[in-house]
Amino acid sequence: MRALEPWVVAPLQTFINESSARLILLMTTSGQVVAQHGFSRSLEVMTAAALGAAIVASTEELARIMGAPRFAALVHGGNSQSCMLSAFGTPRGRWIGLVVFGPETSVGIVQLFFDQMVEELVSAAPREEAPAPLPGNFERELDTSLKQLFGH
Repeated sequence: MRALEPWVVAPLQTFINESSARLILLMTTSGQVVAQHGFSRSLEVMTAAALGAAIVASTEELARIMGAPRFAALVHGGNSQSCMLSAFGTPRGRWIGLVVFGPETSVGIVQLFFDQMVEELVSAAPREEAPAPLPGNFERELDTSLKQLFGH
């Protein structure tokens, strides 16, 4: 297992042990990897993170179009492996968990221990100050800067 933040290790290790997950990625909604377990190559990690973030973004947009709340989790079932994607809030922002598991466990067990991991992550996360609000003229300044940069 590899984690960028030490406070992520214990909740993630407990989840791995309890759920029998084969692979897991914890990432931000932009696809930045926070922790991973089970992947052997960095290219696999980066590809899975990008695809996972894109899938969550597209399903959240579908939910918005349908006038529904965000989907709690998305599960793709297979014969030898299944995949669960679930977005959740932390004090460090919105994150996504991508979990690959086999027939030795079930989606119910994975979801149960995933939810427990999320609670532990939320409790363990260091609290940061809220980011400074954008200035009132931010959009105008951005538009001016882009026009100068691209010569329009």
